[in-house]
Amino acid sequence: MAGVSGTGSVVGEEWGARAAHSRALAVLRVRGRALGLAVLPAAVAVVLYAGGVTGHFTGAAWDTARWVVTVLAVLVLLAAAAVALVVARARPAATPTVELAETAAPDLYRLVRDLADRLDVPAPAGIALTPDCDSWLEDRTHRAHRALRTAPGGDGAPVLVIGSPFLWWMRVAELRAVLAPVVAGTGPAAQPDIAAARRFVRGLDAAVAVPDDPGLDPIRRLGAHGVGRMARVLLRACRGHAAEMERGVAAAGSERAQAVDYGVRIVAQEQVGLAYAGWDRLLTRVALPAWRMGRWPAKLDAGVVSALTELSRRDRLAEGFSSRLGERPACDLLEEPGAVDEATSLLAARLFHGGPAEAGPDWSPVEWSQYPEEVVDRKWRTDAARLHQVLDGLGVPDSAAGPASDAVGPTLTRVIAHLTTERPPGPAHPDSDAADAADPAHQEPDAADGTGPADPEPDGIGAADPDPDPDSDADDVTGADQLGALDDDEPVNPAAEALAGALSALLVREEAAREARVAAAAESARSAEKSRKAAPAAVAVSGPDGPLPLFPLQPPRTGRDLLADHVTAMVCCAAVDTAEAVPGLDWLDGPALLVGGERAADLGPRVLALVEDGDPEPLSVWLARTGVRPEKPVRLV
Repeated sequence: MAGVSGTGSVVGEEWGARAAHSRALAVLRVRGRALGLAVLPAAVAVVLYAGGVTGHFTGAAWDTARWVVTVLAVLVLLAAAAVALVVARARPAATPTVELAETAAPDLYRLVRDLADRLDVPAPAGIALTPDCDSWLEDRTHRAHRALRTAPGGDGAPVLVIGSPFLWWMRVAELRAVLAPVVAGTGPAAQPDIAAARRFVRGLDAAVAVPDDPGLDPIRRLGAHGVGRMARVLLRACRGHAAEMERGVAAAGSERAQAVDYGVRIVAQEQVGLAYAGWDRLLTRVALPAWRMGRWPAKLDAGVVSALTELSRRDRLAEGFSSRLGERPACDLLEEPGAVDEATSLLAARLFHGGPAEAGPDWSPVEWSQYPEEVVDRKWRTDAARLHQVLDGLGVPDSAAGPASDAVGPTLTRVIAHLTTERPPGPAHPDSDAADAADPAHQEPDAADGTGPADPEPDGIGAADPDPDPDSDADDVTGADQLGALDDDEPVNPAAEALAGALSALLVREEAAREARVAAAAESARSAEKSRKAAPAAVAVSGPDGPLPLFPLQPPRTGRDLLADHVTAMVCCAAVDTAEAVPGLDWLDGPALLVGGERAADLGPRVLALVEDGDPEPLSVWLARTGVRPEKPVRLV
């Protein structure tokens, strides 16, 4: 059986290599046809001149034809030379990475070279890390990327890019098994036709983006648009062949790698999926709140171990995965894991949030031990301050806390009273009326705000009238017709809608100001680089597709979500200041409120009941049970 399996592996590898080679030749044929079309007018001109010299093509008509074809040939050759020059000189996109010199990871380089020797393929030219759960080979033979190559040799070999979470979560044997198919791809990459086809496709892809270069003057931009259009035509012609070529390369590498650690690779692939799930939760739930506060966690890769361990504890399907932590982690292959982790964490903040390239007063690292105080508590108090700023802008008086309250400062009662006492001028939703009638404490603010006399009928309907007046129903229908923009399926809280809209507008202004500061800093950095006339070291991390972030983690949040987040922050501030609660960190869910050492997981639905339905009862019950005093002022930033 072993012999049969080995024969099948060899056959599969041979098939993949042949398929990749045939597709590479197809890509090169597209290039050859384009070159043939470019020189065709010149060839016709040569034939016409040869016919004139030999006396076969004589006369005024032939002379005119020779001049016309000659001019056409010169124009076509100039256009072809311009396209070829742009394709050759265009800077291909390079993935933003953290480069690893051999002195920084000698054991990792030794492992990769040993793996290449066992696979009988060339060793990669260098190793780089990316803050993502993936690994691949990247061609950096272009002269613009030579500064990124960390190995002295291997001029024609690609660079091995490794996902940094793999180094911290995987064990050494698992990492070797996962990297085997990737390293095996250096064999087909060394084939001259495949390498030439890849360079041609990457050059076309880079030429398509040349018209978007901000440094072009109008005339050069016009010419770049023509070159880009021609490159786009060629790219469409060879796109299918290039995709099939890469599939053949991957198939050949996968078949070749079956001879190395095949059994371990099956187990390691499970760790790849688990690492991806934990990394995604860590970025979106834990790192993103810190980035929005101007802080970036300096040990994201170490944090993924804690997140995945917590995931293994919660998920019964992941039982046993954390027991692997007793084996040697792959990050031990690095000389200074902490420094590498900090560099990849900063790069992750740039890619996924658009932060600055270097730490500064408004962009500083934070350790996990400081996260609850430096990020969670600050986030809550900043959101609470923004919420009260919007309430001030809407003219909501502090007296909404009630006439008997002598609190001076922002209170949770003010927020609750505003969301539950504001009503539309017409008939309101029966459920929210019943909630107000059931809680007499929320009827006093109506009188204080001067809105009490306008709402006696809705309160009566919701509280004690078992048989509502049919005329009221008719009025409800009429009101619904007039307010066709309102959602018929969900209850609408007008106060919450107005507050959410004001919050969204304020956040948009803050985000615009932040982007303006980032753009100004980037422009000043570019100007400094041009004045020094040095190689732009930061260009490799700026991304080829425009301003950072290249990969935003979350879509824009709705106004209702923003309001719920801010009300939750206000509740957490009140709990920390008036009850036995402290800010905490949940590795899978981010900022958490700890009451008596336990996470308050039931707070979210109660806040939503207040925001969406205007019903304060669930939240009031939770506040009373927890010992939170909403009438007391809270400390803001």
